[in-house]
Amino acid sequence: MTDRLPGFNTLAIHAGAAPDKTTGARATPIYQTASFVFDDVDHAASLFGLQAFGNIYSRITNPTNAVLEERIAALEGGTAAVAVASGHAAEFLTMNALMQPGDEFIAANKLYGGSINQFNHAYKNFGWNVVWADTDDPSSFERAITPRTRAIFCESIANPGGVVTDIAALSDIAKRHNIPLVVDNTMATPYLIRPFEHGADIVVHSATKFLGGHGNSIGGLVVDGGTFNWAGDDRYPTLSKPRPEYAEMVLAENFGNFAFAIAIRVLGLRDLGPALAPFNAFLILNGIETLPLRMQRHCDNALAIANHLAHHPAVEWVSYPGLETDRYHGLARRYSPLGSGAVFTIGLKGGYEAGVKLVSNLQLFSHLANIGDTRSLVIHPASTTHRQLSDPQKITAGAGPEVVRLSIGLEDPADLIEDLDAALA
Repeated sequence: MTDRLPGFNTLAIHAGAAPDKTTGARATPIYQTASFVFDDVDHAASLFGLQAFGNIYSRITNPTNAVLEERIAALEGGTAAVAVASGHAAEFLTMNALMQPGDEFIAANKLYGGSINQFNHAYKNFGWNVVWADTDDPSSFERAITPRTRAIFCESIANPGGVVTDIAALSDIAKRHNIPLVVDNTMATPYLIRPFEHGADIVVHSATKFLGGHGNSIGGLVVDGGTFNWAGDDRYPTLSKPRPEYAEMVLAENFGNFAFAIAIRVLGLRDLGPALAPFNAFLILNGIETLPLRMQRHCDNALAIANHLAHHPAVEWVSYPGLETDRYHGLARRYSPLGSGAVFTIGLKGGYEAGVKLVSNLQLFSHLANIGDTRSLVIHPASTTHRQLSDPQKITAGAGPEVVRLSIGLEDPADLIEDLDAALA
């Protein structure tokens, strides 16, 4: 091939993979092993000292996982990636590399309910403090910055309401104050939005959702954009200060534009341990091979369903940026021209009780706590995923009592519409 970068569809199938040298297997094998044999004592020493790359123990590196990591780095346009046990693990290890006790990060107030809970409560055990800003008002992020701020966090398309974030505006703010912008790209995937192209420094994923796409495996990913200069920055000692575990090595100086990914691997995964199982990596890799086809069908189906529900007498409102009347339609056309994703919310005229009845009466939609499956899914966030939040927090997060979240799958849209109409009736 020429020096031209392969297209997205080609990368989704081939990036990071090659036929197995020993057996000739074309599909990436599942290397279901705990550890790996060293060539000799010197080889082992070089691996443990970070003088050479290779496999030691599957908590830290694994050949199946490595193909997944190379593939998502290629699709996102990053320098390196690390596969971990879940999306929550990806967020946690990212903050572990960025934060010290007493530090703060600013988060968009329209996020997945599990992230809100993690940020508000679990992170306090580590002395990490979240400051909330308004997704719809980028200037609120700048006003929230203090000398203790270490990152800005947002979702490219927010769960559950399909809110499109102005990533470039947040990047401008982050760059003015020399702090990294972390973007959760789970809902969009790199097929719809590539946050690094809009100024993000780090991307995280729940690979459980659209990347894997079949609801059969849990996984997460951290992608290093290679754009933030950690060297000499005392605010980020994990990367900029000598590491006693590695003979006083400074990761930012030794590894340059993929130092953050190295920190996630050799300090986060090594010591905290949320490793991705190779079998799950294999399943997610298989899902990514059809990601472009699936995401386009997801988006086309979602637009058809949203258009139908926007005119349904039992529905008060539909929040989907693919609709021309939606307040985020302009941002969607700018950031996500191929489609606006497959997850959106509706508000039912009957409020909380109507939401509970709808999810109970649907037949084709599965009532469960997930998104991004080939199957269409439904949930009532106020009674489930966002239940732990206060009523004002639920409303702010787009999960008020009347809200139902739909994740539109790959079925025939006419069948989905018939199921919805029957349940709403």
